[in-house]
Amino acid sequence: MNDGIEAAEVFQQAATLNREDPLLHGSLLKFPDYGQLVMTGDLHGHRRNFEKLKKYCDLEHAGARHVILHEIIHEDVQSLDAHDESHFLLLDAARWKVDYPDQVHFLQSNHELAQLNRSEITKSGRVVALDFEAGVHGAYENEGERVLEAITDFLLSLPLAGRTQNRVFVSHSLPSPRALPAFDPTVLERVPTDEDFANTGSAYLLVWGRYQTENELDTLAEMFDADFFICGHQPQETGYDVRYERMIILSSEHNHGTFLPFDLSKPVTIEKLIRNIRPFAAVV
Repeated sequence: MNDGIEAAEVFQQAATLNREDPLLHGSLLKFPDYGQLVMTGDLHGHRRNFEKLKKYCDLEHAGARHVILHEIIHEDVQSLDAHDESHFLLLDAARWKVDYPDQVHFLQSNHELAQLNRSEITKSGRVVALDFEAGVHGAYENEGERVLEAITDFLLSLPLAGRTQNRVFVSHSLPSPRALPAFDPTVLERVPTDEDFANTGSAYLLVWGRYQTENELDTLAEMFDADFFICGHQPQETGYDVRYERMIILSSEHNHGTFLPFDLSKPVTIEKLIRNIRPFAAVV
């Protein structure tokens, strides 16, 4: 089978599985009160950390383990004339979903949303959405447009957030303090619309927010019926940061990257969550 046709079919299968995920309610994943959840930070095409994550999760032998991926695309390239090849990692992540549909989950992220909107965000001096598209066309040639259409459908299928019964809320980010008054939490109860994804929409505000304050996190905790937040989005050179004893920010996109597994059946504290943070470098 043509590589482009096969890739498009994988993305389409994964998109369907995302939409049919039994844990999905509106655009919120509701996790059970048993097993384990493994939360990651931004990956941005980091192949080695993704492979280590797969090794750690060992989903074939851990049927009650769930894993969340987000911000997979838009890698740091070696030179300005090199193509972004993070679409290959996105394809492997989609294949992982096809292989383990009830265990592999995704979250909408600002870079994935930027790709959907073809927003002109720059990274290392390049417009990442256009560079990503060029990488797809370079890899699949005549089938490039078909693959991009399937990727668009896959990105549209990504949930916005997840919540556990032991009161942990997971999302790519949270609204910024200035955006909070305009944020409509009922976006989690429905399939997001084009309006939700637009620059003033609630899905956009959720994935793009930064610099949350202590008071805002308290407000969001009440809004989302959660005690703790695990997110990505805000770069962390040492792999993670903790904000106001409520929010953990993970980064999975570099050699100091981390991920966070935690038990879904037991009460959690911020101290327990911090102790569970694992560096990818420790996975051998």
